[in-house]
Amino acid sequence: MEGTPLATGKLPAELLGRLLAGAGRCTEEVLLGPAVGEDACAIRVPAGLLVAATDPVTLTSAGAARLAVILNANDVAVMGVRPRWFLAAVLLPPATTEATVTELFDALHAALDEVGACLVGGHTEVSTAVTRPVIVGQMLGISDTGIVATGGARVGDVVVQVGLVPVEGAAVLAAEVGARLVGVDPATLAAAAGALDDPGVSVVAPALAAAELGATSLHDPTEGGLAAALHEVAASAGVAVRVHTDAIGWFAPGLAVCRALGADPWATLSSGALLAAFAPEAAARAIDALHAQGYAAAAIGVVEDGCGVRDTAGREIACPERDEVARVLGDQLAPARGE
Repeated sequence: MEGTPLATGKLPAELLGRLLAGAGRCTEEVLLGPAVGEDACAIRVPAGLLVAATDPVTLTSAGAARLAVILNANDVAVMGVRPRWFLAAVLLPPATTEATVTELFDALHAALDEVGACLVGGHTEVSTAVTRPVIVGQMLGISDTGIVATGGARVGDVVVQVGLVPVEGAAVLAAEVGARLVGVDPATLAAAAGALDDPGVSVVAPALAAAELGATSLHDPTEGGLAAALHEVAASAGVAVRVHTDAIGWFAPGLAVCRALGADPWATLSSGALLAAFAPEAAARAIDALHAQGYAAAAIGVVEDGCGVRDTAGREIACPERDEVARVLGDQLAPARGE
């Protein structure tokens, strides 16, 4: 309904698709423009293809600077391109101290060193428009060999999950609603709280490795979790995905946090994992190579004719309307019924 307020989090895919369809015709230099499910754009420049991505960090202030770098680096890397240059618009709430902003930029530079990129510009201000630090990052890279798009998956391809889910969701929920997790084993809760570092949320290295191994499609699960990411792969490529649900690699502390909060782990913020599609004759070799490089990787599905995402019994795996982290945090911030 046009008059219904939108929920926090990503715009519904159908609405976003309509908005992007009305963006007008791009110039001929744009090889890949804005599209539902694609992680970055690609623009032809004399040196090759300029790949650019932008993402904000809004759901948490814990580790926001590091997240802003890594999540944007992920979006460039899943195009098969090494992230190189970063810009950041940093909005800080009133009463922010010099010590706080210094700590934020120290974390920003450390994360850039981690992914091999550098800060080249941006904007920083204290503003009454925000109540917590908000960082909108832009990452750029350049390729002279082409890109790997989300929509490159082909019928018959094998879908491989690299890494575990939900890692980022576990860390954000542990940081933001830890008081509600008193029933979770302390060691498990500590593992969830530290998940941004171990196992971590960067997929730059495995994404670049998967591209070199011949991936036809790469995608970075974020808001809406694994379920949304699978739907984005299917929709972008105009195909269906059949999922072997018992092959999914789950992050056990993330599952524990989700259970304690009544959240669906399939729909929980999942940066730290990677979806890669490979031709059937290349999939086993790619998985072995990823294992040899120290990455958890498993075949979790196959690309088929049709549309949507289903399990091997034919049951639909629904595309989430809202990420579970956004729902849980929204419920926490919402006024009590009757207020």
